[in-house]
Order: sequence, then C-alpha cells, then structure tokens
Amino acid sequence: MFKGFTRLLHSPGEQLKTLLDPQESTTTVLSPRNIPRSEHPVSRQHISDAALKVLYRLSGAGFDAYLVGGCIRDALLGKMPKDFDVATNATPEQVRDLFRNSRLIGRRFRIVHVRFGREVIEVTTFRGKPQDEHGDHIAHQSDEGLLLRDNVWGNIEEDALRRDFTVNALYYNIADFSITDFANGARDIETRTLRLIGDPATRYREDPVRMLRAVRFAAKLDFTLDPATEAPMYDQAPLLLQIPPARLFDEVLKLFMSGHGLVTFRLLSHYGLFGMLFPEAEEAMADAAWAEELIEQALTNTDKRIAEERPVTPAFLLAAFLWAPVKQRQEVLEQEGMPPIPALQAAAQQVVSRQLEFTSIPKRFGIPMREIWELQQRLPQRRGKKAFQTREHPRFRAGYDLLLLREQAGEIPRGLGDWWTAFQRGDEHEQRRLLQKVGGDPASQGDGRRKRRRKPRATE
Repeated sequence: MFKGFTRLLHSPGEQLKTLLDPQESTTTVLSPRNIPRSEHPVSRQHISDAALKVLYRLSGAGFDAYLVGGCIRDALLGKMPKDFDVATNATPEQVRDLFRNSRLIGRRFRIVHVRFGREVIEVTTFRGKPQDEHGDHIAHQSDEGLLLRDNVWGNIEEDALRRDFTVNALYYNIADFSITDFANGARDIETRTLRLIGDPATRYREDPVRMLRAVRFAAKLDFTLDPATEAPMYDQAPLLLQIPPARLFDEVLKLFMSGHGLVTFRLLSHYGLFGMLFPEAEEAMADAAWAEELIEQALTNTDKRIAEERPVTPAFLLAAFLWAPVKQRQEVLEQEGMPPIPALQAAAQQVVSRQLEFTSIPKRFGIPMREIWELQQRLPQRRGKKAFQTREHPRFRAGYDLLLLREQAGEIPRGLGDWWTAFQRGDEHEQRRLLQKVGGDPASQGDGRRKRRRKPRATE
C-alpha cells in the first residue's frame, strides 16, 4: 500500500494485549507502535494551513500536539483529508488562551473550536478514565451506562483508549512527523475492517451514536464491520432513543448528505437502526411496497448530485423519507370525510409532530418540506393559469422531483411527470397545446371549480 508499511504491520514486536476480547472492559491496555515518517505517506501537504498553525502554536508553547482520527485514517487510505482534529495535553482553557479566534463549546465533552475563516479546527484535550473522586460536574454516567459528561483529562495512552474505532486511534506527531498506532488501526486499514476498541456492547451503552458512526464509516470507507463490533447492534439499536433529537438530526445529516446515502440506508435498515431515527417511515415501508423504493430512489439521486458537486438540501430528502406516512394518514382522514387539502395538512402535522420526538427538524428545513408535500396536491391541477402559477412556486422543482420519484416507485401511474417535463421544456405554442390536452387527462380531474348551486328565487 505504501513504503515499508505492510512490512511493519506484519513484523513481530509489541502486540495488543487482549484489546478486542469481548469479555474485557474498555480499560484494556494498548501496546503502541511508532511508525516513522520514512514508513508512512502522510506529509504536511495533506494538512491544511489552518491545522498546521494550530499544531505549531501548541508545540511552540510547550504542549504536545497531534493530528488524530479521520484525517490520518483518510490520508493512509490515499484520500485528501477535509476535516482536521487536534489532540493535545493543553486544557481547553489553555488552548483558548493561545488562540483569540477560538471558543469553548460543549458540556458533555468540552472542546475548543479554532476558526480560520470558514475552516474550523477542533481541538480536544487528552481524556482519561473517570475516578471515584471526580464529581458529576466532571464525569457522570447514567444507570444504563450512557456517558452524560466526560471531562477527565489524561495522557495520550488513556486518550487512545477512549477513541471509538481502531482506525481512529492514530496520532500524527508534528514534532517528528511520526504516527503512533495505539490499536492496530493501521492493520485494520490494510484489511478494510472497522473494529471498536474495547467491549462493543459497553461502548455502545456509553454512547449509542457509535452505532450510527459505525454504519457511516462502513458505508463511506467501504469497510467491513468486525463481527464482534456488529453483533450487539441488532439488540442495542433501541438505545438510540436515549439520545436528544437535536443530536440525532446532526447525525442524520452526516449519514445521508455525504454521498453514500443509499448504502448507509441499507445498512441502517439491516441493523434495525433506521426505525430508531424515522419510525413512521419504517412502519410505512412495512405497509406500502412503494415506500422503500421511493426512499432508495431519492437517496440514489442525492448521492449522484453530491458526486457531481451539485447542491442538495436535507428538506427534499426528509420530504421523501416521510411522504409515505403523510400519504397514508391523509387517506385515512379523507375516508373519514375530510377534504383532500385539509387532510394533507393535518396528516403532515401529525407526522412531523411524531418525528420531532426522535429527530428534530429545524424550521429552515421543515417549512420547505411541507411545501414540497403541498405541491403534490397542486401538480395535478393544471387548467387555466394554475400550471403557470405552480411552475413559479419557489419549491416547484423539488415538488416536481418528488412527483417523478412517486411515479418511479409505483405509488401513482406514470404520465403526470411527463406532462410537467414537457411543459417546462416547451415553448409558448407547445405549452398551449399541452394545456388543451389537460381536459381529457384523468390526472387533472378535480381541477375545475365547483359550480355553485343557485338558490331558488323566492316566490311571492
């Protein structure tokens, strides 16, 4: 893979000491390996200027400074890193004092963000193992094992032990450009294996979001989950219900807006995790054959747009995820006698209200999502000026795209999407011809205004 690296991985020497024994706790001792600069491909050319400034300023102030985690993993995989995390023995307050362009964030895990324009370098202090003398304001764990606060500072060896995956326990030292591998992560990169450090069941109880991270990394990196790492996920998926909806929404963006959404969705479904994020969508897929196909088509299109560096919005993907439950609730309300448009609005409110209990949806995405749904009611209505008015709607393109997905998934017959495609592309003469055909199109039924019944004249 790269100079001297394979030889180093398979050479005799210090080995892990029962690191991955499922019977062991996360207090397992690690045996680090040092990979000198001559035997790995990571250079300062892989590192952004902002990250280098942080590393050199920390080092110049007498602190240890390492790049850690995904940036090193990606560089060893031959990819250009995009995000850079720094680990140091400086406390958050000491880091803040060194950088005027920084701010402390987080209560559960206190970290420092150092901002250089749009780029943010995340700086964390080496974490250690909580002890009995640490109060709840420093380290606190729920009765179920969930880490509620973890701000115990330690050394680099203890910090490596607290990392989630072996491939993320790689530390690049700015002092001599070597890499310290604490958990055989380099070998797992070679074999493309994703493996948790310590007992997986315990680590998932500490932070259930690690299950989502496992799926995201497996999809993004095309890695295989180690059997011991994946085994507890089937039973422990409900632990995600402990996580605040706002945090899960951030994870949803990472899962589905990184260009690997389709593979991610299938893995989440396989491990029973998708239903913990979108329960109504999961239930709708069990009832309607087209619901899963619609979601997969939406993810396929989103992945393609990201690969082509075209803009994407979470509002459209959320609209696709939740359309089936909205449609099902709307049909029930209509059967109870409610008119279509109020039924759609009521159904949307019911679905969103329940969804907010699991993953929050900010208004900047929730409002466009509802507008996309409402357009599904307007798109069949094309008589007179309605087609032109609908085409000028700010969410028309997203609503049109969802309409096409509904046809592809088999929810509704094909035809309406082709009409709107032709209407958008056609000149004035073609548009007039298309509008003249609307009268004989079953999809346009209900367009016309209801004729008012005249009241009978009063007789003298």
